[in-house]
Amino acid sequence: MNTPDSPSRHLSVHIDRTAEDVYAYASAPAHLPEWASGLSSSVEEIDGQWIADSPMGRVVVTFAPKNAFGVLDHDVTLPSGERVHNPVRVIAHTNGCEVVFTLRRRPEMSDDDFRRDAEAVTADLAALKRVLESD
Repeated sequence: MNTPDSPSRHLSVHIDRTAEDVYAYASAPAHLPEWASGLSSSVEEIDGQWIADSPMGRVVVTFAPKNAFGVLDHDVTLPSGERVHNPVRVIAHTNGCEVVFTLRRRPEMSDDDFRRDAEAVTADLAALKRVLESD
């Protein structure tokens, strides 16, 4: 639900690969540094958790269980302990697929913070497209 205090933005990119290919690649946390620099410059699995070095500090990234529906939702636990839920879908199209990221504005975010967050997600989606279409 969108409210004036916490709007959501749906950011998307079309990728000329099958939804299955995109989902398989993007759902692997080890690939995050290759395309999601807004979230991770490096990532490692420690005691069953994926720990990423991010612009926000060290964060824990937890993906939804593998599924046949293209759901790439993931929670990011910030250094403060706050958990941010990120809904992401890979949707099949006749020619390739679309990846849709729902960016939710957190209550403490300024307009500029929200804009910068949207720019970072848009850049990450563009990088995902580049990586997967150059393969």
